[in-house]
Amino acid sequence: MSFESLGLLPELLRAVRDKGYESPTSIQAQAIPTILQGRDVLGGSQTGTGKTAAFTLPLLQKLAPAALLPGRRPVRALVLTPTRELALQVEESIRTYGKHLPLKSTTIFGGVNINPQIRTLKAGVDIVVATPGRLLDHQDQRTIDLSKVEFLILDEADRMLDMGFIRDIRKILALLPSKRQNLMFSATYNDDIRVLAESLLRDPVSIDVAPRNSGTHLVTHLVHPVDREKKTELLIHLAKTMNLRQALVFTRTKHMANKVAEALNNAGVMAMAIHGNKSQPKRVQALSDFKTGRIRILVATDIAARGLDIVDLPHVVNFELPYVAEDFVHRTGRTGRNGTEGDAIALVCVDEDHLLRDIEKVMKRSLPREVVAGFAPDAKIKAEPLMKTRRSDGHRPQRQTTRSGQPLGQRPAASGNKPPMGSGNRPPVGRPASSGKPPAYGGRSSSHR
Repeated sequence: MSFESLGLLPELLRAVRDKGYESPTSIQAQAIPTILQGRDVLGGSQTGTGKTAAFTLPLLQKLAPAALLPGRRPVRALVLTPTRELALQVEESIRTYGKHLPLKSTTIFGGVNINPQIRTLKAGVDIVVATPGRLLDHQDQRTIDLSKVEFLILDEADRMLDMGFIRDIRKILALLPSKRQNLMFSATYNDDIRVLAESLLRDPVSIDVAPRNSGTHLVTHLVHPVDREKKTELLIHLAKTMNLRQALVFTRTKHMANKVAEALNNAGVMAMAIHGNKSQPKRVQALSDFKTGRIRILVATDIAARGLDIVDLPHVVNFELPYVAEDFVHRTGRTGRNGTEGDAIALVCVDEDHLLRDIEKVMKRSLPREVVAGFAPDAKIKAEPLMKTRRSDGHRPQRQTTRSGQPLGQRPAASGNKPPMGSGNRPPVGRPASSGKPPAYGGRSSSHR
């Protein structure tokens, strides 16, 4: 099957050819015609299989005719994402595939000055890609009008629910016209997602092109059992003996990401950490240095588990396994993308054996084990309970009320489990509240936006 057979506009076909793509992936082949027909879609596909293009191409085609009309551009399409990294990637795809069309798009997320966003919105845009918190900030300040939205896309919807965005999503849905086309895409689906889909989608077409949560077959998995105290030493050993020229390493916490990056640098392996405490410019710079090869290893929390599309990334290393088994699928999905094979290595200590069992249950297969010479785990070491505090990526369902781009205190907490006054913390849906310290500036954390 070719892209031409999907009925796409010549301008879109030209952009696809510019990217070097000749035939659509399975999710694209099924979703694009369905979306062009005006149907709501619940799409599930393994990470790295082209979900973004699956909704971006038909969205651009449906928006194109009205883009030629005179007058100010109302927001006609809204894409919601859980993180700013994913928002930037989606909007980049919109610009790439829509470069031959007279459409305008922008991103809206927190952690940056709100004023440039306000100016862009005033000038008029067709498509807004946003994180929920900052979008509601704009709504509170009356700097965005959602009354003309015709298309709503929830990308990585399971992640948004996991991060506790359900209240914000419901608020946003109440602001939108009832007559619209709705699309939900994600690599993993759970029962909560199905419930949301039933309330959001109208007679949807369900597209599930691969076994749910299984991970792509292009990724070769390998588990290295190792003592907890020797993980860093083993990682350095692998970086040197395997000549890891480009590897994305995942940790559970920001502190550990910094610690691992420092140890790698001290060992002569260029590395940098990326997580929710890093400013947006530093995160962008770290990604740029990683993609261009200025640094060999990027050590990240789950902020990088979704939304990062690094061309031909050869290696992903789980220095620590995630608490949520589905997050392992997303982490390892950063490699083995777009038809290119990749390796996923996991360093697993005795404390994480139960996490590994959960992952294998979700993936419905056992992952091969291999002990590295000199790093055999000590059978006498007993498992210790893992300290489960806040999410490793720093994402929490918190929003920062802004005025001229500056943080202003806090909004009243929702009824129910109210956090302590001044904590800036709202417990994620289905998860216990954390007891972490409040942000230094006294407002709400913006790391998720």
